[in-house]
Amino acid sequence: MAASRYRRFLKLCEEWPVDETKRGRDLGAYLRQRVAQAFREGENTQYPRPRDTSFSGLSLEEYKLILSTDTLEDIKEMDKSTWKKLQEKFAPKGPEEDHKA
Repeated sequence: MAASRYRRFLKLCEEWPVDETKRGRDLGAYLRQRVAQAFREGENTQYPRPRDTSFSGLSLEEYKLILSTDTLEDIKEMDKSTWKKLQEKFAPKGPEEDHKA
């Protein structure tokens, strides 16, 4: 994976020319500098993930908590309109529910 990423960055560097009129602030030169820093060993560079997170910054444990059935049910309950909650609370009960009480 690092080798293919390295080749793609090299292709980007080839296609993005250095603009000599923008010394010290040229994007092409900056890209070349960053690629050289990130891939010091060329295609053999190991590219470990710096953290065990996603683009959102949440950890695996936080995702598991958010996506748990209990949490999703709580969210569904919060999303119900006030009118719907009142209807459910005060709706007449069926005869089988009256016998349980």
